[in-house]
Amino acid sequence: MPFIQSSPTFDVCIVGSGAGGGMAAYVLTQAGANVVMLEAGGDWDTVRDGAMLKYNYESPRRGRGTKARPFGEFDACDGGWDIEGEPYTKVEGTDWDWWRARMLGGRTNHWGRISLRFGPDDFKRKSIDGKGDDWPIGYEDLKPYYDRIDRMIGIFGSKEGMYNEPDGLFMPAPKPRCYEVMVKNGASKLGIPVIPSRLSILTQPLGDRPACHYCGQCNRGCNTRSNFSTQTVLLPPALATGRLTIITNAMAREVMTDSEGKATGVSYIDTRTKEEVQVKAKVVVLAASACESSRLMMNSKSSRHPNGLSNSSDVLGKYLTDSTGGDVMGFFPQLVDSPAHNEDGVGGMHIYIPWWLEKDKTLGFSRGYHIETWGGKGMPGYGFGGGIQRTNGKLTGGDRSKGGGGYGLQLKDDYRRLWGAFIGMSGRGEMIARRENYCEIDPTVKDQYGIPVLRFNVKWSDDELLQMKHFQETGNEIIHKMGGVPLWDIPSKEDNYGITRPGQIIHEVGTTRMGSDPKNSVLNSNCQAHEASNVFVADAGPFVSQAHKNPTWTILALSMRTSEYIVTEVLKRNLPTA
Repeated sequence: MPFIQSSPTFDVCIVGSGAGGGMAAYVLTQAGANVVMLEAGGDWDTVRDGAMLKYNYESPRRGRGTKARPFGEFDACDGGWDIEGEPYTKVEGTDWDWWRARMLGGRTNHWGRISLRFGPDDFKRKSIDGKGDDWPIGYEDLKPYYDRIDRMIGIFGSKEGMYNEPDGLFMPAPKPRCYEVMVKNGASKLGIPVIPSRLSILTQPLGDRPACHYCGQCNRGCNTRSNFSTQTVLLPPALATGRLTIITNAMAREVMTDSEGKATGVSYIDTRTKEEVQVKAKVVVLAASACESSRLMMNSKSSRHPNGLSNSSDVLGKYLTDSTGGDVMGFFPQLVDSPAHNEDGVGGMHIYIPWWLEKDKTLGFSRGYHIETWGGKGMPGYGFGGGIQRTNGKLTGGDRSKGGGGYGLQLKDDYRRLWGAFIGMSGRGEMIARRENYCEIDPTVKDQYGIPVLRFNVKWSDDELLQMKHFQETGNEIIHKMGGVPLWDIPSKEDNYGITRPGQIIHEVGTTRMGSDPKNSVLNSNCQAHEASNVFVADAGPFVSQAHKNPTWTILALSMRTSEYIVTEVLKRNLPTA
């Protein structure tokens, strides 16, 4: 294929602009490196492109999701489960869903800002229960970086002193809303702890970023930069150095290598012109997301890397995990006809239920989960009040002789009366990393740019299924203790206890795992490729395991640590400079 060769040679080429890529760009440009960043999607500016203060009724679709924005028309993330011209495949028996962002800032434009540190035990699970593998690093290795990220980005929470839920450097947490107080009271009756949530949203000014004004629309992008995304917090100071070049609409094709197997740059496809372009760089940092980075490495074959870049171990793509997920929801008669009241707050939960059975060895499954809560009088939009026929027949007043549902004025009034009378909880748990769960290159299918696509082979084990069974039972117990009525029966074993499909929680990690032995890992403990010393991975691919905690804060910590290691190695002349 004819290609265009860019000039000059950069110190570092970063692929991806999400959490890992954004942090790498920030650290490396501050250190004086000349950096180029490749982003597969288009440009995005929160102030220019966001819809933070729009009402759903301003849209002819009333906020309904679209193919490019499945989580809502005004959601701040372009991409989706099904991107035209960019397929992926699955082996028979695999139900894997893959969410991909295609915009500057990546998934940091979309996520819930739940910012949890991994705890000491999360790095050594094999030593505790014999399953999976231990990390080659521990909590103490990452703690200084967690601390610095807390100060730099901002996070609210509370100091609780829970061993495996490490405290951070918190801003004050917002008070629980009415329905969250109900959850706390119900859970407390069962001895289940409920603490303030830990979200990367400012409750106090930080630098030139003001505190959150509580519009509650964090998923739409924050015009005031009060919540965290890379394109509002990390990329602006990197750009201000004059040492960051961002190239959007650049779909990375392969990491180019020389006769010694070291990287010389990255080849990408301009998604608008379909032309191949090659950028030269002395160091390559892959931060395209766990699966995309492993795909890029698998497609980067050469005489020195015949099985893909740094893949003589055949571990590349293996040990793919996602968080487990499940939901419960209750109807609360005491909230019917509730008066309008102040529900101001951030665009996410104010409370959090951490895993409380860490030492219980009688559960029948090995790893834990946490519980997230939702409810209240959120902004009505498309689908609002769906399933009303299950509850409005129990209301008093009017003609109820035909049960639930209906039409006309009474139905409209029922929607108003039931608004805020439902509270839900979501379980998010740890999946054990197993070699038999993996992604690989499909031997026949390519995307519209001629790049071979990924094929997934992933299944839950009994550990994950029984974990979600426990959550379903616990969630229903909490609903009853709150005085509510569960809206559906506990899913059966035949229904896999209501567990989500792998990939649906969008926490995929582990495909380029780190380790001390090159025979069973792709990277070393500094996220440096064993077989190409100037290639690093700065997304969730290096994770050896996925705790029940959301991965973003650990992606940021690892990326900062890896980027500073790159700077140190350059100063030691162990890595080249342009």
